[in-house]
Amino acid sequence: MEFENKVVVVTGAAQGIGKEIALGFAKQKATVIIFDLNEEALKETQKELNVYTDCSYYLVNVTNTSEVEETVNKIIDKFTKIDILVNNAGITKDNLVLRLSDDDWDKVIAVNLRGSFICSRICAKKMVKQRKGKIINISSIIGIIGNAGQSNYAASKAGLIGLTKSMAKELGARNICVNAVAPGYIKTKMTEILSEKVKEEMLKRIPLKKMGTTEDVANGVMFLASDKADYITGQVLVVDGGMI
Repeated sequence: MEFENKVVVVTGAAQGIGKEIALGFAKQKATVIIFDLNEEALKETQKELNVYTDCSYYLVNVTNTSEVEETVNKIIDKFTKIDILVNNAGITKDNLVLRLSDDDWDKVIAVNLRGSFICSRICAKKMVKQRKGKIINISSIIGIIGNAGQSNYAASKAGLIGLTKSMAKELGARNICVNAVAPGYIKTKMTEILSEKVKEEMLKRIPLKKMGTTEDVANGVMFLASDKADYITGQVLVVDGGMI
């Protein structure tokens, strides 16, 4: 899976899964562009990626159409193309549905779903002219099975699956593949703070008896972005150790 001379955009890439995805492409010599709103973390990630490849970062609010459009145009001006887009930017605002505020619902849907739609629409216009491209949306198993206290997050991630399948049908004729990756329980800063009891309960539900790593997710993304997956589109690759 060689990505040399490929231009890759990863949103929400300052840390966690997004950072690992960007790092995976960087190690394969892709030109990597990372989006986030945390400039300090972006700078640190850029330093790590620059060890392997040419990396640029942009402070981008993915819910802001004009910001995304302006940034994508800058990328095209500089690199002439975008080969791969990974929509990873996402947030959580958890609460039981009876206590969930309109604002917390709207914020999660805006970043996780609307942001992916905006980035996809704008980048896809460039890919259509190129007559080639790969778009990978980072969904979640929560979008497939649901989870108490995460109705907004589950709805956004389920929506991403619908968006993925619809875009795959629309863009296939232009040789653009659109797929999703749905991670399960992955070792991140978010899961590190869980109690041992909660972690034990999670592991009981996972046939492989271990949590996944950010690298496991990145490997799935890189496969779908590679030439080896040129005949795969509209699919959801579940990376969950067999949990669902």
